[in-house]
Amino acid sequence: MAEPIVVDSFIAVTLGIVVYFLGSRLTEQFELLRKYSIPEPVSGGLLAALVTLGVVTVTGREVVYDLASRDSLLIYFFTTIGLNARFSDLVKGGPLLGLMLVLTIGYMFIQNGIGVLGASLFGLPSQAGVMMGTTSLIGGHGTAIAWGPVVEEQYAVAGAAELGIAAATIGLIMASLIGGPIASYLIARDQLEPSTQEKATVSDSNKNGVEVGASTESNGAPTNPGMMRAILWTHVAIVIGYIADESLELTGANLPLFVPCLLSGILLANLTPRVLPKIKTPTGTASLQLLQDFSLAVFLSMSLMSMQLWTLAGSAGVLAVTMTLQAAAAAVFIVFVVYRTMGRNYFAGVMSAGFAGFALGATPTAIANMTAVTHKYGPSPLAFIVLPLVSAFFVDIANAFIIQAFVSSLP
Repeated sequence: MAEPIVVDSFIAVTLGIVVYFLGSRLTEQFELLRKYSIPEPVSGGLLAALVTLGVVTVTGREVVYDLASRDSLLIYFFTTIGLNARFSDLVKGGPLLGLMLVLTIGYMFIQNGIGVLGASLFGLPSQAGVMMGTTSLIGGHGTAIAWGPVVEEQYAVAGAAELGIAAATIGLIMASLIGGPIASYLIARDQLEPSTQEKATVSDSNKNGVEVGASTESNGAPTNPGMMRAILWTHVAIVIGYIADESLELTGANLPLFVPCLLSGILLANLTPRVLPKIKTPTGTASLQLLQDFSLAVFLSMSLMSMQLWTLAGSAGVLAVTMTLQAAAAAVFIVFVVYRTMGRNYFAGVMSAGFAGFALGATPTAIANMTAVTHKYGPSPLAFIVLPLVSAFFVDIANAFIIQAFVSSLP
């Protein structure tokens, strides 16, 4: 293939914003997208990815995006999640977090089993199935890239990394498309709505976040001082997160950077009012919410538009069958296990959208699914605390052991 077309970081961010507006326009035009709570970055990003595929097909040149800024937006997003969290919610979510973790680990064995089944149907080595299981789906592109060479070299699975990356790409698409419809179906079927406590939590948070004087965010509208305060606190939390991440690396721990940033945001938001009560935090303000929405929307737009769809052709058959089985299994598990176990209430409905997002795609996709659902049906603040901690913190650790156990035990 000829020399690739390289899109630098600044242009990539700009295109990400354009893609978001494209998705917003599609949502306005098509009732189906609104009905099933498909996030705007998803619809716009998928269309942009198809356009990019057309460019590659016509020109014979790959399109490569510099995604450094996208990764920074991910850090921004999860830090703002932390700054909006309250210890009372975390305490309440403790048992639910443990329950969701147990469900997720159980499902990881199912997911790898389906991957191995798909590989066997097409005569591939059993270890190739793991690359179409938790390695690429719950693990995502990063885990697929990390494990690909190991599986290829130690177990003689040719093209393991490429297979994993392709599966992760399809998984991201499926996660973006099925989460909203599943949640919408459950919410409509059981006539669910946010509890009084969920509504009160958001109301109290907004009330506590309103500032006086020139910086007052009247009628829930962001203000210039409010935005500056939100950005400053976000940066302070990120600096602390970076320091914590470097300290963890010295101990041999290897967690995604956004995890310590998320935790530092939680600590800052909850300890500052107790230790330094005269200092105002942006927790619950419209400005912090705007920063959170912006970072997530552009991150997801860039993630979807930069998918290299042309890499899927080489393994089309096995991917089509295995990923269809994975999507079907996820939907059944969510409706009959996750939703019922988490309480058959509105919180469980929102968590169902999130589970679809990270079980097949990635944590940001899960958050985007839940955001689209809550924008339509109402708030569920606890879901936005429980799910990221499970999907990003505990599951990554468990996945490493499960992948190793599968690849070493398979014939």
